[in-house]
Amino acid sequence: MGYFDVPEIDYTRYTNRQLAAVPLAVLAVALLILAGWFVAFGTPVDAGIDFTGGTELTIETSTDRADIAAAFDEEPASIQAVQAADDQYIVQFTSTDQETLRDQAESKLEPAAGSDGVVQSVSSTSASFGSQARQTALLGIAVAFVGMSLIAFLLFRTFVPSIAIVISAFSDLVIPLAFMNVAGIPLSLGTVAALLMLIGYSVDSDILLNNHVLRRGGDFYESTYRAMQTGVTMTLTSMAAMLVMAISAYAFGIDLLASIGVILFVGLAADLMNTYMLNLSLLRWYKFEGVNR
Repeated sequence: MGYFDVPEIDYTRYTNRQLAAVPLAVLAVALLILAGWFVAFGTPVDAGIDFTGGTELTIETSTDRADIAAAFDEEPASIQAVQAADDQYIVQFTSTDQETLRDQAESKLEPAAGSDGVVQSVSSTSASFGSQARQTALLGIAVAFVGMSLIAFLLFRTFVPSIAIVISAFSDLVIPLAFMNVAGIPLSLGTVAALLMLIGYSVDSDILLNNHVLRRGGDFYESTYRAMQTGVTMTLTSMAAMLVMAISAYAFGIDLLASIGVILFVGLAADLMNTYMLNLSLLRWYKFEGVNR
């Protein structure tokens, strides 16, 4: 049976500023990406048809990707090949005119061999419903984040340890959101679920570290290492599971599941950095300088 040995890092080699500099720099870059996206496109994160409204066609055709795009009067928002099925594609549009899009697909595209037609399924979301769904999803994220922050303050009842958890969790959300823009992953109901999961992962690892350092006996660095043995192993195991899920989902053409796996992998990697660099630097300052002031 394999055993993962968490390395014992010599934190005394680094000042608090040095530890905090890297995660804060990454957070700053992520915020710049989101701000740039907002200036350029009017929204900090690209939204999928779940939140903007639109139509999704599943088609089965022998026509190649370039000709699929040319077959419609409206340019498709995306064309994704279904990996598990030959000659099958998922085509998304911002338009909600199902009948027109279906007619254009049936009249201009060649069906695949053995297929009983080009269009296998069609679904659409109205713009008003999409807007309402987006507001509800964002409200859910905000409520979850505020609730997590309140729990942190109730558990530790001191400002620095509690705000360290909040800042780390905020960064764990912002970094994956910026990555989604760079990687072309739209915000959807599925990716919102992944972001909500990240809030849970983040608060779990941060509370574990804070609890070992502040409430258990022993030297600061011994307590940190004990927390890392559990926290790092738990996070790396989750990252491995998310990576396997993302690769498997991509291989079988389940794009939403692949996107969720990638977002969670990136968010968990950010959580490792924020917990054991940013959060730890604030805890060390509080333990050795802030408490005695």
